[in-house]
Amino acid sequence: MTVIKNFQVPTVPVKNLNGSSPVHPALAGITGILMSAAGLPVCLTRPPKLVLHPPPVSRSDIKSVPGLGHCCRKTTKKQARKGRTPEEVVRRYLQKVRNPPEEDCTICMEPLGSPSGYKGPVVSGGPRGELVGRLAKCGHQYHLQCLVAMYNNGNKDGSLQCPTCKTIYGVKTGNQPPGKMEYHVIPHSLPGHPDCRTIRIIYNIPPGIQGPEHPNPGKPFTARGFPRHCYLPDNEKGRKVLRLLLVAWDRRLIFSVGTSSTTGESDTVIWNEIHHKTEFGSNLTGHGYPDPGYLDNVLEELRAQGITEEENVQKE
Repeated sequence: MTVIKNFQVPTVPVKNLNGSSPVHPALAGITGILMSAAGLPVCLTRPPKLVLHPPPVSRSDIKSVPGLGHCCRKTTKKQARKGRTPEEVVRRYLQKVRNPPEEDCTICMEPLGSPSGYKGPVVSGGPRGELVGRLAKCGHQYHLQCLVAMYNNGNKDGSLQCPTCKTIYGVKTGNQPPGKMEYHVIPHSLPGHPDCRTIRIIYNIPPGIQGPEHPNPGKPFTARGFPRHCYLPDNEKGRKVLRLLLVAWDRRLIFSVGTSSTTGESDTVIWNEIHHKTEFGSNLTGHGYPDPGYLDNVLEELRAQGITEEENVQKE
């Protein structure tokens, strides 16, 4: 009789009580029967449980974040910007191009030496669509007419973003509805960060009516899943991320109003390209810990929104 040493017993995960599993219970059962018939040992296991929230924390155990005296930040409705027309805003960031290169404008896909393909209001300073400008920082060139059209189709907040390289000119803001952002330290550690406590962020946005900066002005919008709880390690890099998230919140860039990618619901509050960790003690959905690259990734996402540490973020 041959004895097989160090034989590893295959494990077949089955559906847990919360209804999430990589293997359907019926498939797990059939697999177990077939393995048993082949003389193979079977060990049925349950996958880890989803842990969204930390253990209960008393009010006395909640502390302020080091370096940030306040623990709450509110946003209000967008303040109207006055004094500059769309063309004046765009011209602030452009340099004149007297002899356009033999290239296409990547907005309208027409040659830069030809009129703009956009049939909108005439810009000043020359025949319609014939003016070409170079963005001062990145050097990409476009029809002035096309840039004005792009600006009019955006948030019209006084900033401009290059459609080719995403360089931001001015201060980019979003259309996040009014709400409240709370942040504090709780005496629990995140998976992968056993040597520090945890920063908990709580976002709360109520439903309301869409404003002129939203997809459907005057129409109600929903706000599902609020308050939303998010987590950062309470270490130097985690606090840096929090400071930059506060800037993003003030600029109304954390959330937006649009169509949910998970439910398909339109006219609802959605995340806006800055990822957050909403699982406290697990990482079953990809929105938890451990995740060694998360802090660096979210810093890059903030940079893409024009928010960096170099801006000398004001500490509260």
